Amino acid sequence: MDQTFARFQPVALSLFRFITGLLLLQYGIAKLFKFPAGTMFDKVELMSLSGAAGSIELVLGTLLLLGLFTRPVAFILSGEMAFAYFIGHASKSFFPLLNGGTGAILFCFACLYLSTAGGGPISLDAMLRKKL
Repeated sequence: MDQTFARFQPVALSLFRFITGLLLLQYGIAKLFKFPAGTMFDKVELMSLSGAAGSIELVLGTLLLLGLFTRPVAFILSGEMAFAYFIGHASKSFFPLLNGGTGAILFCFACLYLSTAGGGPISLDAMLRKKL
């Protein structure tokens, strides 16, 4: 059973990277472009801390989705998510379930993992490596 599932690990890594990037990208789009309407980010201004976070999520989320510069991009995103947790959530309660920080923690450690594992075989990083 282990060997059967292990064969799919490289592709699963690429899929994990893609979905993580897509989810982070949606936060950047919601914060900067107010799409979709009706989210908690409708009042975010560009020149605010949340606006800066949205800019990071938009640009680096796109790079992560494409698998370009995956390791440094994921490392920066991991730090941003840790920062988001401690600035925006931890002061509300010690418990992530109560302070709404579960997503930030998950993104932090997902990106930390991607910064060590790389983008996988289905990524622009892998494609560029083959050309060199």
